[in-house]
Amino acid sequence: MLSPDGRCTVVTDRSSEPTSAPVSVDFASVDEAVASGLLDGRRVVWWRAAAMVPLIARQPPPRVWDLAAVHRLVMGGSRDDDHAIWAARQGLEAARAAPAARADAGLPDLFAALEPDEVRSGVALPRAAGTSDWLRSTEHRALWARHALDIACWQHDRLAERRGPFSAATAESGAAMLCVELGLDGLPVDRPVLEELIAASAGARPQTEDDAVRARRVRDELVWRQVPGGRPVDLRNPGAVREMLRQAGVVVDDTRAWHLEPYRAGSPLVDALLTWRKAERIATTYGWSWLAEFVGPDDRLRGAWDASDGGAGRMTAGSGLHSLPAPLRPGIAAEPGHVLVRADLGQIEPRVLAVVSRDPALAEATRSDDLYAEIATDLSVDRPTAKVAMLAAMYGQTSGTAGQVLGRLERTYPTAMAFLRSAAEAGERGEPVLTYGGRLVPVHVGPDDTTAQARGRGRFTRNAVVQGAAAEFFKAWALTVRAEVAPLRGRIVLCLHDELLVHVPREAADAAVEAVDSALQNAARRWSGGAPVRFVSDTGAFHRWSEAKG
Repeated sequence: MLSPDGRCTVVTDRSSEPTSAPVSVDFASVDEAVASGLLDGRRVVWWRAAAMVPLIARQPPPRVWDLAAVHRLVMGGSRDDDHAIWAARQGLEAARAAPAARADAGLPDLFAALEPDEVRSGVALPRAAGTSDWLRSTEHRALWARHALDIACWQHDRLAERRGPFSAATAESGAAMLCVELGLDGLPVDRPVLEELIAASAGARPQTEDDAVRARRVRDELVWRQVPGGRPVDLRNPGAVREMLRQAGVVVDDTRAWHLEPYRAGSPLVDALLTWRKAERIATTYGWSWLAEFVGPDDRLRGAWDASDGGAGRMTAGSGLHSLPAPLRPGIAAEPGHVLVRADLGQIEPRVLAVVSRDPALAEATRSDDLYAEIATDLSVDRPTAKVAMLAAMYGQTSGTAGQVLGRLERTYPTAMAFLRSAAEAGERGEPVLTYGGRLVPVHVGPDDTTAQARGRGRFTRNAVVQGAAAEFFKAWALTVRAEVAPLRGRIVLCLHDELLVHVPREAADAAVEAVDSALQNAARRWSGGAPVRFVSDTGAFHRWSEAKG
């Protein structure tokens, strides 16, 4: 464990799980820990990757057990503070409750409030436990390490009780460490191109507030020209925009883009408004202030990464890394002498469903490169209908075109549909579900919930068992890629839903593409337990992110 004062206590073991032959070692520095060789080939147990930045930056351990990441699997939800982790080990309701107020930089008062007979894993910890001052003591560091190992073993046993075919604990722990690396490395950008793209939407870089106001008016005037009489309208006020459209003969209940898009071809005003919105988003969210705040002097875009959101467990990022508008993608480019290897998983959700449901007919359909075309053949419908129907089945939609085909899906893929139906029924009853990797997905039931709310819970859990498993598989794949491209001096620089970007020297481009594809098959084989389900990705090497299709 790295303490805030820079000292290091490491808890390791030689087994595949943190349950045997532990070794607790106290180091004076990260360099000493690395030089000792005790990290080699052993699993390091720590409280959270975010507190281990010096070690990860210097030499990431090959295998880790992250208490915070695994806690989210065991208990569900997104809360993973030390208070909750420790309380869960004690079997206390506080593991789910809001954190107690902190009197200082240490852990919450819970550690001091419990009587000794209430604690099953040792003595109650003092309020200062985990703080820099507290960890200066060799005895305290050893105690902190013993608690970490005890909690890791307890977490391992809880997950083992769930008897799933795949435990996501190691993938979640590795993903937490990968998130630290992503935050340290950043995404390479071509600053001059990015500046040109921002200027095209937001105008020249403002030197004063008056410059910013003038640039905003220039954007607005492109829409006002299409308004009868050219009168100014507050385009940031939905009510004013709706009235502006009504006067132009476009009557809508709300002004969101998907409601306006059908009117675009026949209305210059709607076309100008939708174009303005894209420019306005770049100007306000990804404009000059965004560039100054998040793109460093080394031309790297950095943001805070989280290994798991509160729902499906997907990796998330801040600073616009997960929602960068397509017009700005030409500004994401490899450094000189390097390329970006981009890999995008194809039709991941139904392929994951084939694994988690163990449906033999759906598994057979995954042998095709175009799974939706194969499903269309099986259902005797066209491809667009097959795609809509399969996605609707996973999201709980029963109306429209999807509803008309659900009967065919039930007959063709009965095991997969029964799996989804079982997850939905659990949610409707107010029961939690488990993902393929053992993540608890709780649902919240109110005392006065209606039938409609119960059905909403069912739609959530129906989708969570697929989305959650897909997130677990993606992490297992990303970590396999991380290991495979390391000898090529490649680094993952972006994890975006089902897509990876790897930054690698140009001379290693072909080898990196091959390594990424090989990693997909290796990860799929281990994750699925050898299920006969095929996973595919669109993989290629490019200089700019925008050069990749999709």
